Amino acid sequence: MTKSRKEELTAILKVHDQAYYRDGKPTIGDREYDRLKAELEAIISLDDPLGLFSLDEKSDSAISGADIPVVGDDRLEAFLSHRHLLPMLSLDNTYDRDEFFEFDQRLNRVLEADSSAYVVEPKIDGVAVSLTYKSGILTEATTRGNGIEGDIITQNILHIPELPKKIDNPSFPLLIEIRGEIFMSHDEFERINQERQKEGLDLYANPRNLTAGTVKLLDPKEAKQRQLKIVLYGLGGVEPVNRFAYQSEFHELVMSWGFPTVEFIEKVPTVEAAWDAILSLDKLRETYSYPTDGAVVKLDSFALQSEAGTTAKAPRWAIAYKFESERADTLLNDIQLQVGRTGVITPVAHLSPVQLAGTTVSRASLHNSDEIQRKDIRIGDVVVVEKAGEIIPQVIEVVLSSRQASSSPYVFPSHCPCCETRLVRSEGESAWRCPNYQCADQVKGRLEYYASRGCMNIDHLGEAVISQLVDLGYVKDLSDLYSLEKDQLFNLDGFAEKSAVNLLSSVNGSKGQDFWRFICGLGIKHVGTTASKSLAREFKAIDKLIEAKIDDLTEMDGVGEIMAQSVVDFFKSEDNVDMIKKLQGHGINLAIPDEAEGRNLPFLGKIFVLTGSLTQFNREDAGLRIEAMGGKVSSSVSKKTSYVVAGPGAGSKLSKAEKLEIPILTEIEFLDMLDDAV
Repeated sequence: MTKSRKEELTAILKVHDQAYYRDGKPTIGDREYDRLKAELEAIISLDDPLGLFSLDEKSDSAISGADIPVVGDDRLEAFLSHRHLLPMLSLDNTYDRDEFFEFDQRLNRVLEADSSAYVVEPKIDGVAVSLTYKSGILTEATTRGNGIEGDIITQNILHIPELPKKIDNPSFPLLIEIRGEIFMSHDEFERINQERQKEGLDLYANPRNLTAGTVKLLDPKEAKQRQLKIVLYGLGGVEPVNRFAYQSEFHELVMSWGFPTVEFIEKVPTVEAAWDAILSLDKLRETYSYPTDGAVVKLDSFALQSEAGTTAKAPRWAIAYKFESERADTLLNDIQLQVGRTGVITPVAHLSPVQLAGTTVSRASLHNSDEIQRKDIRIGDVVVVEKAGEIIPQVIEVVLSSRQASSSPYVFPSHCPCCETRLVRSEGESAWRCPNYQCADQVKGRLEYYASRGCMNIDHLGEAVISQLVDLGYVKDLSDLYSLEKDQLFNLDGFAEKSAVNLLSSVNGSKGQDFWRFICGLGIKHVGTTASKSLAREFKAIDKLIEAKIDDLTEMDGVGEIMAQSVVDFFKSEDNVDMIKKLQGHGINLAIPDEAEGRNLPFLGKIFVLTGSLTQFNREDAGLRIEAMGGKVSSSVSKKTSYVVAGPGAGSKLSKAEKLEIPILTEIEFLDMLDDAV
């Protein structure tokens, strides 16, 4: 019985490890995974009741490719591997206060001590990374992998502005591994999901999944478009071995070397004080920009850490206390399908309103039909709802004990809820799509996106107005907006002379919007604001963009193969090209002025790089002012760079600019240049 259960649990965890570590798409919650893992470990412990097997005794199996690695294995065949100087282990988890105090008791027995000094810091829900520096230069950034070796992801994180590429400090070791966490801020996560929602794509469940997927992108240009961040807090290998005495000391040095670190770190003398720090952190974590799902407690003394040692998978000198995610039970009243502007069908759970993490939740995305089937979610079920990463509500599971005997499995519809067209699903995709380009819901979605503030910025053209225009047959594609007549608008709810004139004036005024806004408004998959500006600058007119080839696009900074293919595919569509021709006939601005026409653009042809901390405005605002004057903002310094604006903390970009003899401006000098250009 025990043997069969052991084999069953091993197989189950192997599937979940694949989904979590390699695919970045976990299929169960952390707590459920930890429960299964604890059950397996309890069975294994029957063969090793005292936990005597050391890492050294088991590491060979991990290296040789045994089924059960030291830790969950995130390595992919497409990446080169790098062996850690010291094993990079995961932490044991607990959700229970008594278990946390038992950890302290076990540790004190091993150390033959009455109490121990600890360091308490946030447990960031990101992707673990190890940075190797040789002679002060970053040589490798590596994932945890199997604990012995990990994937080299250096190229995908070099663009993180806070990450020092070179340390010029006499106190910095000649060889060191500094460990930490790559994460995505709540704001960036929401930005990306908003863009995906506009494009009719599946939303990412949480920042951790998106971060994991980003660091494993094969195209660094694609990774660069997502604004990853990093914090460093841990020590791996170092030469000399006894360079540091305490974790708290190491943390202070990490800060002094210019590395980004966690905002909360407390050195405490006892386990009781550690528990108080955990409670304090639980109250503060909602104010942090990164997702925090617990607290890490570790011995402060490196000598005592070494004395305590490790098991095959985790250090004995540290533990992660996991905070409970706020959950609530509520009734699933209905499942309704939403049709995105690209035809993607998203099932949405309509719930009885429930308070969760300070907000009222009444809807939650169910992602796709596979997710509904896997969780066996049915209309009328009582379900457990949680805010993933404390941001997006999601249905975790069904409360089976409350299920009605009369309930039946949910059958995903075979036809579009809007136009009744049979749905299709491409091989390898989880989403069902409506293939009818003229589907009314898709048309409405495209119109809303086109008219939005970030695109053509057409006032008085909101969701309700668009819905009426489409339903009445007045607008069937983007070009029909410019054929609207005043008399037609009088048939819309709430429209009279003034409101009709205002709308027509706003629509007509959009004809003169910047070319990049038009490109963005087309809703090309993977093409947002930044990419639209780049495409406009590069090709200057819609005709040239329509003719662009894959190679033309991938040569551009920030455009990878996926985006390039999406652009080419968009203009292959006869429907899209015909619509653009009709828009051209309406006098829409489909080009940017040439140099002769752009004498009022003083920065035309100039490329700026912003580095360091700016105090007068943020980088986004500075970039907008540069672009408004015809200039371009680049993330990297090259021979083509016109100016580098350097604030406090400027690093490698400043050094490179000096080597290339590129003009360097202080923030004050940059402000003066802006004023002179006006």
